[in-house]
Amino acid sequence: MIARIVRVALIVAALAAAWFFTRKSSPASTQSAGHQHGAAAASDSARPVHLDARDQRRIGVTFAPVTRGVLQRSVRIVAQVAYDETRVATVAPRIEGWVDALYVNFTGQQVRAGEPLLRIYSPMVVTTAEELLLAQRLESDVAGGTAEARQNAARLSQSARERLLRWQVPEAEVRQIESSGTAPRTVTLRAPVTGVVIEKAVLQGQRIMEGEPLYRIADLRVVWLEGEVFEQDLAVARVGQTVTAEFQALPGETRTGKISYVYPTLSTDTRTGRVRVALSNPGLVLKPGMFATIRLSTPITKAVLSVPRSAVLSTGERNLVFLKRPDGRFTPTDVVLGVQTEDRLEILKGLSEGDIVVASATFLVDAESNLGTLLGGMGDMPGMDITAPGAAPAPDTASPTHDSMGDMPGMEMPAPAPADSHAHDPHAGHRS
Repeated sequence: MIARIVRVALIVAALAAAWFFTRKSSPASTQSAGHQHGAAAASDSARPVHLDARDQRRIGVTFAPVTRGVLQRSVRIVAQVAYDETRVATVAPRIEGWVDALYVNFTGQQVRAGEPLLRIYSPMVVTTAEELLLAQRLESDVAGGTAEARQNAARLSQSARERLLRWQVPEAEVRQIESSGTAPRTVTLRAPVTGVVIEKAVLQGQRIMEGEPLYRIADLRVVWLEGEVFEQDLAVARVGQTVTAEFQALPGETRTGKISYVYPTLSTDTRTGRVRVALSNPGLVLKPGMFATIRLSTPITKAVLSVPRSAVLSTGERNLVFLKRPDGRFTPTDVVLGVQTEDRLEILKGLSEGDIVVASATFLVDAESNLGTLLGGMGDMPGMDITAPGAAPAPDTASPTHDSMGDMPGMEMPAPAPADSHAHDPHAGHRS
């Protein structure tokens, strides 16, 4: 019994000594393990991995060849429908007066060029029309007089007539005044263009002042698409380039137009430039304010090596692809990228034409690869003997308890006694 107590005490003392001598190195080991884990997460320690067909199906691995061909660089632009500024007119009378009658009385009303908009009572127009009639009578009275009198009468008549025309009184109405010999009470203002009233700032009976804008009329048979292009894509957008446009309000429909203008300035807040596309608008289906998507593309002039975008795993410091080997292994390979399109990436260095790479589930394959590296690195820790996945385990020639505790500093444990060793122990029966 005393010998048994002594042995137990020795074991406890050995365990305490082992803990004391190894606790100082634990932070370093922990830091090292954390570093290895971070590196594995960043794919910096990825290593070849082997997956059988079942595992490939389980995580959804697919493959794609490295091909050589011409890439189309595509740019997607978010745009909005706007008025064609060259087809917008403002109606602002050059006379003062009061609105006697309003013919176009709501926003959105369609008008045609020459159609009456409103009728204005203007004392200044009435006075000038009476001056014109008076000058014509004077001109008739001095027809037999001196040449100077006839010239003065003609100048008065011409001056009154030109004032009416400058005030936008239609010439037909001026001729009507001259032929009828009666000054009109009101003047009618007419639409200068065909279009839709987009602004109305006049009411029945309202007094209007000289130059006051009353209507804005937009011709919507042609509209603009104005979109924002990111700074790195501005080189693709060129005046005259054909583009396609899609609209949320018109699913399934595609319109084709050309870039008519590229703005010369860049927004410092969004780092975008603006482009303009002119589109015909039959039936006035496109309405200002609608959202649209403009797509344009330009070919890369030479054939290049490329892979699908999903095949490249970027860590921030490296770009990796998993190259399929003839023996079934997937080897992480560094690549140098070139031009990027919506679905493919140019490969400048690292692969050859015809190579097969993992095209989907790349992240999961990378996780399998890094897991193997992580587990292999943990084998260097005290008391850890772990074999990385895919490698053959070392033969087990000793008891697990003996191997795991015997490698710890300060621990020297004897091997277990043979199974029949109690037959020679004189105290075996007593202990039982």
